Amino acid sequence: MARAKKMFRVVSTRHRSGTTSAITAELDVLIHAHAYTLECGASWQHEKGNKKINQQPKSIAALVTNLNNAVNNTAANGCASISYHWEEVHAE
Repeated sequence: MARAKKMFRVVSTRHRSGTTSAITAELDVLIHAHAYTLECGASWQHEKGNKKINQQPKSIAALVTNLNNAVNNTAANGCASISYHWEEVHAE
């Protein structure tokens, strides 16, 4: 019997307005959904003080870390007003 893929919820919070949005899906779908954010962060990784961005992370924790680093890379002052966190969703 095949194992069911794990479902995760990635929640983004905009600190200035207090709004949140969430996407619930499997890891590969979440990577595809956030590909633009990862690509933008990777385009700024060559600047001094910016982090390297892995655009194809292997785990959900690595995805969220790369998303947070990507938005910080693209922020004008190096500290973005948006942050990401994740939670595992259990199938019922």
